[in-house]
Amino acid sequence: MIACVDVDYELNKACAACIVFENWDSSVEYSHYKVIVDIVADYESGNFYKRELPCIVKVLELVEEEVEAVVVDGYVWLNSDKKPGLGWYLYTYLKEKTAVIGVAKTEYHSGNINVSKVFRGMSKKPLYITAIGINLSSAAENIKRMHGENRIPTILKKVDKLSKSW
Repeated sequence: MIACVDVDYELNKACAACIVFENWDSSVEYSHYKVIVDIVADYESGNFYKRELPCIVKVLELVEEEVEAVVVDGYVWLNSDKKPGLGWYLYTYLKEKTAVIGVAKTEYHSGNINVSKVFRGMSKKPLYITAIGINLSSAAENIKRMHGENRIPTILKKVDKLSKSW
């Protein structure tokens, strides 16, 4: 099983969502989870994990399935020196037993050698893939294989929508 997580914010609250699916090319979810988190940290550039990680942890605590990988909206590594991003902190929280793949829509630092650019569909804009607990090229191939003809895979769109369904 694979899990995708996303978080939406409103003032000092957050809605964290998780969709669990069976295979990288699945078009439908196996199950989903959602939780409202009442107090969240303020946004800090370069320290996004301080705001996002507690919310992701809350929703992952609800997951009943055994998950081999978690896909996050963000980065595992922020630069070529492997400055930790949200994905690294999640991997550490998961006791380094579950792979974490970061999928970002915008480039954080140009020239980051720890990033693989994935082009999907007819899009000229890449997704920026980072990973830990799994080979980067395998992680990028998995994201490329995900269901959907557009830049953003179907399941990632669904978890985004679920996180916005307060």
